[in-house]
Parts: sequence; structure tokens; C-alpha cells
Amino acid sequence: MTEESEVATLVQASAKGDETAWNALVRRYAPLVLAVIRSYQLAAADVQDVSQTVWLRLVEHLADLRAPEALPGWLITTTQRECGRYQRRAQQTLPIDPHSDGIMRQATTVDPSLDILRAELRQALRDGLAELSAPQQRLLRLRAADPPKSYQEISELIGMPIGSIGPSLRRSLDRLRRTKAVQAYLATNPDASRIGGRPA
Repeated sequence: MTEESEVATLVQASAKGDETAWNALVRRYAPLVLAVIRSYQLAAADVQDVSQTVWLRLVEHLADLRAPEALPGWLITTTQRECGRYQRRAQQTLPIDPHSDGIMRQATTVDPSLDILRAELRQALRDGLAELSAPQQRLLRLRAADPPKSYQEISELIGMPIGSIGPSLRRSLDRLRRTKAVQAYLATNPDASRIGGRPA
């Protein structure tokens, strides 16, 4: 089953009240929602409120979602709007420092778009990995671990000859780049080939 059809199935089942499908959607996209929220540097109490509001909005509009593959973009846009509302509300209430009688300044993100771009990329990579075979996923996860596993460690863990690891990694990375999820991300983010000055 492709990533696109799997998401479509989860969306349709969730719209019909399938709790298991709903939980799968939340698990899949919660990191994306939280990454967008964090880029706005909201107060800790507001982070949870925004997250809950976004999921509530999704429940309200799930049946109206015509293109399930557009769900990540819908979640990003909805989360940005909710964060904006919370920021505007916070700006209307100015906390006063009792020691100086002055207004306490709050740090705000000048441009959260870079953090959002990174969150979108991470989500696309997670979705792209799901399109790969289990051995390819395992190989890429081992090499992308923190710290990365050495070729020797990978060889011992999966029983692959050291000389085969490099070519297998190259094929797996090429396959990841060609997945629908990564291609869709690159199509909607033409400047995404470089993030933070480094190749994505």
C-alpha cells in the first residue's frame, strides 16, 4: 500500500469514527503539528491548547477533506493560524514586572518559516521512509542514528558484508528521494534543496 493510499484510508476511516485509524493519524502527524507550534515560541501552557485545538479542527473538517494527501499542508496551515491567534491574544495582555513597573518583553520568533520548512522536511522523510522496504528502512535508520552506526556495526547488526553497505545505502537513498512523499515535498518547496545552508 502506498503512503498516499494509506493516508487516504486512515482519513476515510477516521471520518467514519474509526478510533484506531484516528489514533494512527494523530501518531503520524503529531510531530509535524508540534514542530510548527514550537517555531512560534508560545508559552508552555499554550502549546498544549493549540495542539488540542488543531486536532479538534481536524475532527470538525475531516469529512470535508477532499484530498487526503493534502492533510500535512492542512495541518500546517491550521496550526499556523491557531498559533497566530494565541500570539495576538498574548500581545493584548502585557505582563508587568512588579519590581520595575515596566512591561516585560516576550521573545518572539522573527521568521518561523525556516522551522516550519524543517518540520515539513522531517515529515516528508518519515512518510518517504514508510514507502521503502523494511530492510531499506532499517539500513537508513542505522546510518542516520545519533551517533551514526559504523559500517562495521551495521554489518554485525544486519549481517550484510561491509562492502555491500555503501552501495545499498546509495540505492536506499536514491529510492527515498524518488518516493511520492519526498517528491511531493520537493514539488511544493522548490527552494528546499538547501536548508540552513546545507543540502537537504
